[in-house]
Amino acid sequence: MKKLPWLLLVFFSFTSMAICAQEIESDTIEKNKKIDVVRVYEQMALDGSSSPYMYRELAYYYYFRNDYDIAKTWFEKLFEAEEQSDKKVKHRYRQTLKALSLDYKDNPHLVRTSAN
Repeated sequence: MKKLPWLLLVFFSFTSMAICAQEIESDTIEKNKKIDVVRVYEQMALDGSSSPYMYRELAYYYYFRNDYDIAKTWFEKLFEAEEQSDKKVKHRYRQTLKALSLDYKDNPHLVRTSAN
C-alpha cells in the first residue's frame, strides 16, 4: 500500500513531462508554417542559386493556382535547365500553353524524340 502513492507520483510526473514536450514541439511547428517556401524559391532563383527541382516546384505551384502566365515562365526555365523526360511535367506544360491559347504542337520542349 505504501508503494501506491509513489507509483502515482511517478506516473503523473512522466505524464506532465510528455504534455510539456508536445507543447514545445507544436510551437516550433507553428513558427515553421509561417515560412513561405514559394517566396524563398523565387528569391533564390532571382539570386541565381536555383535548381531544376525549384523550377518544377514553382511551375507546379502556379499551375495549380491557375496562374498560367507565371507557370509558363517557370516551366520554360525548367526546360532550359535540364531536358525533361517526365510525362507529367510535359503534360502540365502543355495544359498551361493550352490555357493561354498558345500553340503547343510545334513547341520544341514537347516534341517527341526517339527516347520518349
